[in-house]
Amino acid sequence: MSIKQAVLAGGCFWGLEDLIRNVPGVTDTEAGYTGGFNQDPSYEHHPGHAEAVRITYNLDELSYKQLLDFFFRIHNPTTLNKQGNDIGTSYRSAIFYTTEEEKQLAEEMIQIVNASNRWENPVVTTLEPLDTFFPAEETHQDYLQKNPDGYTCHRIQFDSYLQESS
Repeated sequence: MSIKQAVLAGGCFWGLEDLIRNVPGVTDTEAGYTGGFNQDPSYEHHPGHAEAVRITYNLDELSYKQLLDFFFRIHNPTTLNKQGNDIGTSYRSAIFYTTEEEKQLAEEMIQIVNASNRWENPVVTTLEPLDTFFPAEETHQDYLQKNPDGYTCHRIQFDSYLQESS
């Protein structure tokens, strides 16, 4: 088994985590903060950090590009610093890459999403090198499983982009 990790941000981490955890090949998810300015971020104070999800997945079952495909299907990558009712850089659409190959695959996926013309505006998802991922407080882990009536703006909006680009 070949285990990899990816860190993605696309609005409130509750909804992202809840949908991504069910993707075949995903073995673990963790809500957290990354891409910001302080070394001890919290839900109340995380300047510049995005609410993100660290995803552990089995590369034998799920490719990085397939994971990105799902990511682009469950949030609006064309709204700058906004998802649903959430506004601010905490809720930006971002892919935090760890290798040049991941960055290249993310760039390719953005081209595929833009070429699909499913969105009225172009993708504004940022590609940022992953520095440190800070796990969120326990109350934010698996939040929608603990609070099934909790807020989310995430849902599966489209079929796979990869099917169209083949």
